[in-house]
Amino acid sequence: MAQVKITETVLRDAHQSLIATRMTTEEMLPVLEQLDAVGFHSLECWGGATFDACLRFLNEDPWERLRIIRDKCKNTKLQMLFRGQNMLGYRHYADDVVQYFVERSVANGIDILRIFDALNDVRNLETAIKATKHEKAHLQAAISYTTGEVFTTDYYVKYAKKLENAGADSICIKDMAGLLTPFSTYELVKALKSAVKIPIQLHSHYTSGLASMVMLKGIEAGVDIIDTAMSPLALGTSHPATESMVAALKGTKYDTGIDLKKLTSIRDYFETLREKYIESGLLNTKMLGVDANTLLYQVPGGMLSNLVSQLKQAGKLDKLDEVLREVPRVRKDAGYPPLVTPTSQIVGTQAVFNIIGGERYKMVTKEFKGIIRGEYGQTPVPISPEFRKKIIGNEKPITCRPADLIKSELDKLRAEIPSEFVEQEEDVLSYAQFDQVALKFFENRRNKKYGLNGDLLDMENKVHPV
Repeated sequence: MAQVKITETVLRDAHQSLIATRMTTEEMLPVLEQLDAVGFHSLECWGGATFDACLRFLNEDPWERLRIIRDKCKNTKLQMLFRGQNMLGYRHYADDVVQYFVERSVANGIDILRIFDALNDVRNLETAIKATKHEKAHLQAAISYTTGEVFTTDYYVKYAKKLENAGADSICIKDMAGLLTPFSTYELVKALKSAVKIPIQLHSHYTSGLASMVMLKGIEAGVDIIDTAMSPLALGTSHPATESMVAALKGTKYDTGIDLKKLTSIRDYFETLREKYIESGLLNTKMLGVDANTLLYQVPGGMLSNLVSQLKQAGKLDKLDEVLREVPRVRKDAGYPPLVTPTSQIVGTQAVFNIIGGERYKMVTKEFKGIIRGEYGQTPVPISPEFRKKIIGNEKPITCRPADLIKSELDKLRAEIPSEFVEQEEDVLSYAQFDQVALKFFENRRNKKYGLNGDLLDMENKVHPV
């Protein structure tokens, strides 16, 4: 067994999980060169919700953030999370947009793209995989891990083989909800290592309190790389602590080769940030606790809080247990979609409607109809024709790859942006995913640079049309 490598998540998933992705680029800057000097396998620093949060809440250009991190981190691979045909947005995009997004991500500094699909439908990854290979970046295909009677080790092995055959350079077991248990992890990793030849990475959240043990059993079974987070932003809904995992493996055949002393000043820096987040209310200490109900209900923590919120608003919080019992029934009807964004919200909302409406499927959401129609792709188990007819009537289901029905849209999107707002070619991709939010950001950026009357305030910043 070679030494275990570490992907550090503090610049992306750790703060996405604990403080809703509100860490600013300015807060990252003082520690970037130290992170680069540690010897991590990669720094996960982009994608996921960072793009949305930069534009919507932080008034930052996500592309500029990436370029700054690349400039300061010259020795470590930079990694991003990418939702296949959805990219970083919330719908499927045309192939030309997905291809262009991959091209610009790599051009601006991304080395590794971790790409996943909420339904584990490999067709929704094909375009992103081909584009990543074309740009000669590392394509890591992720398995959306979930539990349920159909999600056997055999199911995951078959999917992993599909991903390897599609061109994946490595595979990530992506356990977003913290549902993996130590011994199930050992069994799964052993099976995957026997079935595929490419490296396996393990990603699990601490929500249920098991993630450190999950990592250790995964390592014993042959995992090549693990995801961790610097301790001030670890645990809870985040990841196992980097320093703890480095210490646990030190002196063993799995030794990471990372010097704990190099992590000390980095830890001190993020500890100061953590205190600042707690004081401002950005970090709710409840997020740092353990929620073992995640395992009991097989419902991710974020989904559980959404259900509670919906029931509170309806004045029906006493129906929570009924709704939790209804979730697996709805999930079964819908072809057992993994409960990850966006399917967790869709299934959960439908379960709420089924219970408080007094009759199952009396009211059906547009998004639930979309899953049944096939708009999101192929579900792990086929949906029964009788149930489909009940939900969408005589509408024709989508059986092809959903993106095959979307015409090329890059030129159309480009034409929709006022020309005075465009400063870089990447702006069309920001607009494609977050149209109105992006336009507001472009307007603020222009006003900051030119003033409200249009006079150039900073002669060094020229406008570069697409």
